[in-house]
Amino acid sequence: MKPLDLAAQPLPHLSGNALARGDQAEAAEGDAALADFVAADVVVIGAPMYNFAIPSQLKAWIDRITVAGKTFRYTASGVQGLAGGKQVIVAVSSGGVDPADVTGDFVVPYLRHLFAFLGIENVRFVRAEGLAVSACGREQGLNAALAAAMNLPLARAA
Repeated sequence: MKPLDLAAQPLPHLSGNALARGDQAEAAEGDAALADFVAADVVVIGAPMYNFAIPSQLKAWIDRITVAGKTFRYTASGVQGLAGGKQVIVAVSSGGVDPADVTGDFVVPYLRHLFAFLGIENVRFVRAEGLAVSACGREQGLNAALAAAMNLPLARAA
């Protein structure tokens, strides 16, 4: 999977025209994003918290990889994720520091639900918090996130 910088090269947001595959270039971009995701064993995502949720560029990518018949399917007994067997690591950053039980963080619960929906159980989150509090808070937040990332169990190729 090639690195994908959604801030520098965002995918178009999903629209009726996109769903109808009305623009061939846009359809090809979405197909490439989906193919890269499906082929990956490990997916690393940078997810800054913007106003309690994920950036719209990340949502546009999610809309391209959440495809019925490719990464999930509906069955008589409910939804079945088809993208299992991957490891997903999400680096979440935020300007403030919130208690662990905060209800205003929609990043982690949303992404955890999304990847479970796709059949991916191995999802790890690394948080860098307090980045806008002060220079000292930023340094502490980044150091804590780096330490947590260094201690992540990584999946081994079969």
